[in-house]
Amino acid sequence: MDHQVNPLIYAELMQPVIGALFEVHNNLGSGLMEKHYQRALAEEFVRRGIPFVEQFPVDLNYKGISIGKYFLDFLLYDKIVLEIKRETHFSRANIEQTLNHLKALNLQLGLLVHFGREGVIFKRILNIK
Repeated sequence: MDHQVNPLIYAELMQPVIGALFEVHNNLGSGLMEKHYQRALAEEFVRRGIPFVEQFPVDLNYKGISIGKYFLDFLLYDKIVLEIKRETHFSRANIEQTLNHLKALNLQLGLLVHFGREGVIFKRILNIK
């Protein structure tokens, strides 16, 4: 039987991102506020040459009318949404929110990240049609 293996989406882009996450955790540990990890990640992304936009604004539309905005923690490579969460377990709401971000921007990959006592915990969220 021939099994087809699906490669990870943006695997080559994710390697330096994952490295940056572990570098930040190795230096800061766990228990800080999200904004501190966000600032450290921005610095590490610069050091690693990872293109990003911090606090990326997304318009929320209803039937073509703007009804507000929300902001992503990071948009990486103009392709990947990265959201930092304080919770140790990602809730269904976290996953659905990230999936909604991906759909709104017509992107395929999101990453939920938590910096915990056990290490870096992350979950890939896919928007595949």
